[in-house]
Amino acid sequence: MVDEKSKIILGIDPGSNVMGYGLLRVENKKTSIIAMGVLAPGKFNTHYDKLKYLFVKVLALVDEYKPDEVALEAPFFGKNVQSMLKLGRAQGVAMAAALYRDLPIFEYAPLKVKQSITGMGRASKEQVAYFLQKMYGITELPKEMDATDAVAVAFCHHLQQGRPTQEKAYSGWDDFIRKNPDRVKK
Repeated sequence: MVDEKSKIILGIDPGSNVMGYGLLRVENKKTSIIAMGVLAPGKFNTHYDKLKYLFVKVLALVDEYKPDEVALEAPFFGKNVQSMLKLGRAQGVAMAAALYRDLPIFEYAPLKVKQSITGMGRASKEQVAYFLQKMYGITELPKEMDATDAVAVAFCHHLQQGRPTQEKAYSGWDDFIRKNPDRVKK
């Protein structure tokens, strides 16, 4: 059971080429950034090798920082089907790493994440980073904005706690399967 006064949230901005991560500590409803960065698989022979790399790295983050919850940005619908498929797979391996350690998972639409930080659902990555910089006194922003996007996902999750509008949450593999029977082969 998560102590409501103190917990760690791992936020993930999924991507198969660059996956952002951000870890927030919540103590008595105040948040602070523990770490943020990106996982960049670089050049692998196959897309599957990239996915394996991302799984191993997310699992390492989970093992190192021991988050209580994981919040992911949900894929949005795009015009390029291949890009959507790769993004969904990247999100899936991040989910699998969290589920492997029995962590609850929460998903948030990009518009909700941006709105929770900037008040505008159509904010740019730069605007999200700027607001986070002001909120947390970040002196130097990371080169890759995917890291600040991941912190924004974690912060969005923090804000949504206790609200009945959470989009999707899973407490483990069994819960995922129960809530998504159409995604399971029999």
